Amino acid sequence: MSPLLQKIYDLQDINSLSKHEQIVNGIIDAIDARVLKVGDKLPSINEMVAEVGYARKTFVKAYTELKERGLVESKNLKGYYIISEETNVTLKVALILFAFHSFQEDFYNTFRKELGKKYHIDVFFHHNNLSLFKTILDNISRKYGMYVIAPIQEKEVPAMLKQIPSDRLLIVDRYLKMPKDYSYVSQEFEDITYQKLEELTPQIKKYDRFVLFFKKNSDFPPEILAAFNRYVDNYQINGIVLDSYEPNTLKKSTAYFSISDTQLWKVLKDARKMEYRIGADIGILAHDDNIVKEIAFGGITTISTDFTLMAKKAAHFVKEGNPIKEITPTYLRQRNSL
Repeated sequence: MSPLLQKIYDLQDINSLSKHEQIVNGIIDAIDARVLKVGDKLPSINEMVAEVGYARKTFVKAYTELKERGLVESKNLKGYYIISEETNVTLKVALILFAFHSFQEDFYNTFRKELGKKYHIDVFFHHNNLSLFKTILDNISRKYGMYVIAPIQEKEVPAMLKQIPSDRLLIVDRYLKMPKDYSYVSQEFEDITYQKLEELTPQIKKYDRFVLFFKKNSDFPPEILAAFNRYVDNYQINGIVLDSYEPNTLKKSTAYFSISDTQLWKVLKDARKMEYRIGADIGILAHDDNIVKEIAFGGITTISTDFTLMAKKAAHFVKEGNPIKEITPTYLRQRNSL
């Protein structure tokens, strides 16, 4: 009898273990005992059925769990192979984000902390590139136990995501219309941005112009542009939309609204160089809060969702698997920059 089969047989008298758990734990024990190492091929399901005598579906379930833990990989027509010896991992999770912006770093750090060391997380970035997004999905298909994805809001994307079972997929950050059995923890942009701009009207009207930096075909939410245009029209504000900030073009009596931190830092750099008083000579409003914006220049006013709360709810979904459909709250944090 092979050492691997012996490890499985050793567990057959433990009544608290189901048959598929006996197989999973037997293979894990074989890895821990160095009977199996990275690159080793497991017996096929048919071979296991013949040797152990359990139903085929029991071995399919066991091998699937081992794949979800990131211990085993199936290669088409070649069988199942050991790819990791990290047997303490409970589940392997794929996290797909737009990019590693500061607020998404906050999301990741909270998500990582909430899950703990028994969950292995691989992070991917699609940069709002549909071709790259599809390539990532193709490469990670059927290799993870859970998928947490910030999607691109394009018509082709729902069909791509529906290839992942609903109980293994959580949509985060951007809302995407999916079948009702799919879960999401997202933020709303247009109505809430409009509402927060309304609250800031007394401050915004101190300035002669209100400039939004918004680059099309980027990862900026288009709903923010719609909210801005609706707001300046309804409140008769001199609103201007620019693709980006050009250095040395800062104008007094202008309020600037930046979605991108890159544009924000350029504006602040010029404000310091030109000795403009922020909150008086110029106004600053930013999207997505972080600790730097809380401190810099006496505090930057922001409109931002609670990414920490979003990450905690995402981690809970991964651990518990309970369906969730929730829009996280968005806050206006008024500071000295307007």
